[in-house]
Amino acid sequence: MQPAKAEDRDEDNEWVGKVIDNVHTGEQYHEFMLASPRDRLVRDRFQKLALGLLPAGAVVLDFGAGTGIDARAYAANGHLTFVHEPSAAMGEYLVRYCRDEIARKTIVAVASPLTCKVQAVTANFAVLNHFTDHTVLFEELSNVVQPDGFVLASMLNPYYLGDARYGWWRANVMNLLRRGHYAIASESHIHRFAPRVVARAAAPYFRLERLIPRGFGWATDLYMFLLFRRI
Repeated sequence: MQPAKAEDRDEDNEWVGKVIDNVHTGEQYHEFMLASPRDRLVRDRFQKLALGLLPAGAVVLDFGAGTGIDARAYAANGHLTFVHEPSAAMGEYLVRYCRDEIARKTIVAVASPLTCKVQAVTANFAVLNHFTDHTVLFEELSNVVQPDGFVLASMLNPYYLGDARYGWWRANVMNLLRRGHYAIASESHIHRFAPRVVARAAAPYFRLERLIPRGFGWATDLYMFLLFRRI
């Protein structure tokens, strides 16, 4: 199965949604993410932010862990890391990629996030864009994240002007301004959210503490980072 065109793959994460049921997808996704300069830069920024926020020895849940790239970085920095990945193909490759850490029990796969009690939850590369509403999710995560812990998520930036050349973006500008969110008719079921909508869903359990980017970055950055602090 061939991945989607580069414009879909890069701007919409569409190709991931189209091939996640393919048994070879985990390796394909893994190799693509490591080979993509832009995605490597985003991942590096996300990991540095997460690691800078984590206290020494903190326990982490990598929610939507993919093939374990972030989880392996957290474990290498002394953090016991639980991983939850609903895609069988991704999870199978995660077990291969993180086999040493799994053997040492510095990375532990869980079928349900609710079985964990952690200081932090991370969700990188648009995991939360696959939800239609985040209210129930944050309520559940409030039972997972310890007081004063945090949720750090990277989500697709709905204001990114690089998407303005697509008809679906132009057709949804008013939906974004009026409602703060919109959905794209696609196999990957991607949704776009204004930060205020996610913050409202996170309350009263979490408050939005930090939002990146600011200023001109809203026009130029494909991803936004949202840091939610457990109240």
